[in-house]
Amino acid sequence: MEPLSADEIRRSFVNSTKSQIKAMTLPRLFTELPWESLDYLGWRDPKAPNRGYLVVQRDAGVTGIAVNTQASGVPRRGAGLCDLCNTAQHLTDVALFVARRAGTAGREGNTVGTYICADLACSLYVRGLRELDVPQGETAPPEVRAERLANRVEGFVNRVLS
Repeated sequence: MEPLSADEIRRSFVNSTKSQIKAMTLPRLFTELPWESLDYLGWRDPKAPNRGYLVVQRDAGVTGIAVNTQASGVPRRGAGLCDLCNTAQHLTDVALFVARRAGTAGREGNTVGTYICADLACSLYVRGLRELDVPQGETAPPEVRAERLANRVEGFVNRVLS
Protein backbone atom coordinates (compact mmCIF):
# COMPACT_ATOMS: atom_id res chain seq x y z
CA MET A 1 0.00 0.00 0.00
CA GLU A 2 1.23 3.50 -0.78
CA PRO A 3 1.45 5.99 2.11
CA LEU A 4 -1.61 8.20 2.48
CA SER A 5 -2.06 11.58 4.08
CA ALA A 6 -4.56 12.26 6.84
CA ASP A 7 -6.66 14.29 4.39
CA GLU A 8 -6.69 11.46 1.82
CA ILE A 9 -7.84 9.04 4.49
CA ARG A 10 -10.59 11.31 5.80
CA ARG A 11 -11.89 12.03 2.27
CA SER A 12 -12.04 8.32 1.40
CA PHE A 13 -14.92 7.26 3.67
CA VAL A 14 -18.03 6.18 1.79
CA ASN A 15 -20.30 5.21 4.69
CA SER A 16 -19.81 7.97 7.27
CA THR A 17 -21.20 11.40 7.93
CA LYS A 18 -19.00 14.50 7.98
CA SER A 19 -19.32 14.71 11.77
CA GLN A 20 -18.26 11.05 12.17
CA ILE A 21 -15.24 11.64 9.94
CA LYS A 22 -14.29 14.76 11.86
CA ALA A 23 -14.50 12.85 15.17
CA MET A 24 -12.37 9.95 13.86
CA THR A 25 -9.03 9.41 15.58
CA LEU A 26 -6.26 8.45 13.15
CA PRO A 27 -3.81 5.69 14.15
CA ARG A 28 -0.99 6.62 16.50
CA LEU A 29 2.41 7.03 14.88
CA PHE A 30 0.59 7.49 11.58
CA THR A 31 3.73 8.44 9.66
CA GLU A 32 5.63 5.37 10.90
CA LEU A 33 3.19 2.70 9.68
CA PRO A 34 4.67 -0.25 7.71
CA TRP A 35 2.89 0.89 4.52
CA GLU A 36 4.75 -1.58 2.28
CA SER A 37 3.38 -4.49 4.36
CA LEU A 38 -0.26 -3.35 4.35
CA ASP A 39 -2.97 -4.59 2.02
CA TYR A 40 -5.32 -2.17 3.75
CA LEU A 41 -4.96 0.26 6.60
CA GLY A 42 -7.05 -0.91 9.53
CA TRP A 43 -7.33 0.43 13.06
CA ARG A 44 -9.63 0.70 16.06
CA ASP A 45 -10.55 4.14 17.33
CA PRO A 46 -9.01 4.57 20.82
CA LYS A 47 -11.72 7.10 21.73
CA ALA A 48 -14.53 4.80 20.54
CA PRO A 49 -13.26 1.20 20.99
CA ASN A 50 -16.25 -0.39 19.26
CA ARG A 51 -15.48 1.58 16.11
CA GLY A 52 -12.88 0.66 13.52
CA TYR A 53 -11.78 1.76 10.08
CA LEU A 54 -10.52 0.07 6.92
CA VAL A 55 -8.92 2.10 4.14
CA VAL A 56 -8.14 0.35 0.86
CA GLN A 57 -6.35 1.52 -2.27
CA ARG A 58 -8.32 0.33 -5.29
CA ASP A 59 -8.23 0.96 -9.03
CA ALA A 60 -11.01 3.52 -8.56
CA GLY A 61 -9.06 5.34 -5.82
CA VAL A 62 -8.91 5.14 -2.05
CA THR A 63 -12.00 3.78 -0.27
CA GLY A 64 -12.56 4.05 3.47
CA ILE A 65 -15.10 1.95 5.36
CA ALA A 66 -16.17 2.62 8.94
CA VAL A 67 -17.06 -0.55 10.86
CA ASN A 68 -18.59 -1.21 14.27
CA THR A 69 -18.42 -4.14 16.65
CA GLN A 70 -19.82 -4.92 20.08
CA ALA A 71 -17.57 -5.66 23.01
CA SER A 72 -18.55 -8.91 24.65
CA GLY A 73 -18.31 -8.80 28.41
CA VAL A 74 -18.23 -12.59 28.52
CA PRO A 75 -14.87 -14.27 27.90
CA ARG A 76 -15.18 -16.84 25.14
CA ARG A 77 -13.08 -19.95 24.77
CA GLY A 78 -12.00 -21.65 21.59
CA ALA A 79 -10.76 -20.44 18.24
CA GLY A 80 -12.30 -18.36 15.49
CA LEU A 81 -11.37 -17.64 11.89
CA CYS A 82 -11.03 -14.22 10.29
CA ASP A 83 -13.06 -14.07 7.06
CA LEU A 84 -10.53 -11.73 5.45
CA CYS A 85 -7.14 -13.32 6.14
CA ASN A 86 -8.29 -16.82 7.18
CA THR A 87 -6.10 -16.61 10.27
CA ALA A 88 -7.14 -18.74 13.22
CA GLN A 89 -7.29 -16.69 16.43
CA HIS A 90 -8.66 -17.03 19.94
CA LEU A 91 -12.38 -16.17 19.88
CA THR A 92 -11.66 -12.96 21.75
CA ASP A 93 -9.25 -11.92 18.95
CA VAL A 94 -11.86 -12.21 16.16
CA ALA A 95 -14.88 -9.92 16.08
CA LEU A 96 -17.99 -9.46 13.98
CA PHE A 97 -17.61 -6.07 12.32
CA VAL A 98 -20.62 -4.44 10.71
CA ALA A 99 -20.44 -1.66 8.12
CA ARG A 100 -23.27 0.57 7.08
CA ARG A 101 -23.76 0.33 3.30
CA ALA A 102 -22.81 3.37 1.25
CA GLY A 103 -25.42 5.75 -0.14
CA THR A 104 -29.17 5.43 0.16
CA ALA A 105 -29.05 1.83 1.36
CA GLY A 106 -26.90 2.83 4.33
CA ARG A 107 -29.08 5.80 5.18
CA GLU A 108 -32.02 3.35 5.26
CA GLY A 109 -30.15 1.26 7.84
CA ASN A 110 -28.79 -1.56 5.63
CA THR A 111 -25.52 -3.09 6.77
CA VAL A 112 -23.08 -5.86 5.89
CA GLY A 113 -20.93 -7.75 8.34
CA THR A 114 -18.02 -10.12 8.48
CA TYR A 115 -15.66 -11.63 11.06
CA ILE A 116 -12.29 -9.86 11.09
CA CYS A 117 -9.22 -9.96 13.32
CA ALA A 118 -10.21 -7.75 16.26
CA ASP A 119 -7.11 -5.56 15.89
CA LEU A 120 -7.68 -5.20 12.10
CA ALA A 121 -4.06 -6.25 11.46
CA CYS A 122 -4.71 -8.99 8.90
CA SER A 123 -1.86 -7.82 6.63
CA LEU A 124 0.68 -8.35 9.41
CA TYR A 125 -0.65 -11.83 10.25
CA VAL A 126 -0.52 -13.15 6.68
CA ARG A 127 3.08 -11.96 6.35
CA GLY A 128 4.18 -13.42 9.69
CA LEU A 129 4.97 -9.95 11.07
CA ARG A 130 2.73 -10.38 14.11
CA GLU A 131 2.79 -13.37 16.46
CA LEU A 132 -0.17 -15.76 16.69
CA ASP A 133 -1.08 -17.86 19.73
CA VAL A 134 -3.21 -20.37 17.81
CA PRO A 135 -1.52 -22.99 15.56
CA GLN A 136 -2.23 -22.30 11.89
CA GLY A 137 -3.13 -24.94 9.32
CA GLU A 138 -2.23 -22.66 6.40
CA THR A 139 0.76 -23.75 4.33
CA ALA A 140 0.58 -21.21 1.50
CA PRO A 141 3.43 -18.70 1.28
CA PRO A 142 2.83 -15.13 2.51
CA GLU A 143 2.55 -13.76 -1.06
CA VAL A 144 -0.35 -16.10 -1.84
CA ARG A 145 -2.05 -15.36 1.47
CA ALA A 146 -1.65 -11.60 0.84
CA GLU A 147 -3.24 -11.95 -2.60
CA ARG A 148 -6.17 -13.87 -1.11
CA LEU A 149 -6.54 -11.21 1.58
CA ALA A 150 -6.61 -8.44 -1.04
CA ASN A 151 -9.35 -10.29 -2.95
CA ARG A 152 -11.47 -10.79 0.18
CA VAL A 153 -11.07 -7.15 1.24
CA GLU A 154 -12.13 -6.07 -2.26
CA GLY A 155 -15.19 -8.33 -1.96
CA PHE A 156 -16.13 -6.78 1.40
CA VAL A 157 -15.71 -3.24 0.01
CA ASN A 158 -17.88 -4.15 -3.00
CA ARG A 159 -20.60 -5.44 -0.66
CA VAL A 160 -20.54 -2.13 1.23
CA LEU A 161 -20.69 -0.16 -2.02
CA SER A 162 -23.48 -2.21 -3.65
